[in-house]
Amino acid sequence: MKKIYVTIAVAMGLLLVGCQDPKPHGKVDNTPYKIESCLHDLSLGAEMTDPRPIDKIVVYKSKRELTTYHKGQKVDTFRISLGKNADKGNKIKAGDYKTPEGHYQIVRKKCDPRLYRSLMISYPNEADKKRAAQRGVDPGGYITIHGQPKWNADGHGDAYTLAHDWTEGCMAVPNRAMAKLWHSVQNGVEVVIYP
Repeated sequence: MKKIYVTIAVAMGLLLVGCQDPKPHGKVDNTPYKIESCLHDLSLGAEMTDPRPIDKIVVYKSKRELTTYHKGQKVDTFRISLGKNADKGNKIKAGDYKTPEGHYQIVRKKCDPRLYRSLMISYPNEADKKRAAQRGVDPGGYITIHGQPKWNADGHGDAYTLAHDWTEGCMAVPNRAMAKLWHSVQNGVEVVIYP
């Protein structure tokens, strides 16, 4: 009986967090993640180090790809994981595990002790809010482009995490890709997400 209560408690905990961690695969890194240097650089604006800042991010959900651009020229393409129900259409409401589709902007950088770092997008936009209101549902929010969970900080599990859709609607990239994005993306950068 105690095992059932523990299982229920764990399941409820996963429902309450943002984009959730996939199950660990392989060696788990239990080293505490220190975000102090990230927060310090962010507070000073010192994290922007790339001489070719990214001015547009395009996501193709069906291809599981995120491509970055500088002045119309492609810079990088990264594999991504999406929301668990990403193949079931556009995000409609909170908790549907779908990744949104449409035009957004980066609105905030976040140092995240659980998922390395993240770039928050402006979901829900006006079209998303209208669509949700027509259905009488909450559109949700806090959709990000983020790195890997702490256990995969060194990328040893990228093949596993990138082979699965495991977020609650976010776009997850390898940490090496997140580091590039972090140093080349400012607030206001356009993000276009296609089906």
